[in-house]
Amino acid sequence: MRHAAVLAAFHYTEHELPIPPVVYGIIGAIAFIFLGAVLWSYKDVASRHALPHDPEATQHATSTGSETHGAGHAGNH
Repeated sequence: MRHAAVLAAFHYTEHELPIPPVVYGIIGAIAFIFLGAVLWSYKDVASRHALPHDPEATQHATSTGSETHGAGHAGNH
């Protein structure tokens, strides 16, 4: 009974949307497409820098102990 009294006292007013509901979906789709394009722009970034063109960098990457920073250098810090 109390619930019915609360519902009877509640005055519901309907507000119209500022734009048609379909436009909200279109805006959302455009936002996701834009974010997908941003994400796509980072595709394969790591492999772009995988092959250094500097001979010293190549030597450093293939030298013994290159797993630890500075171990492949011969005092060239």
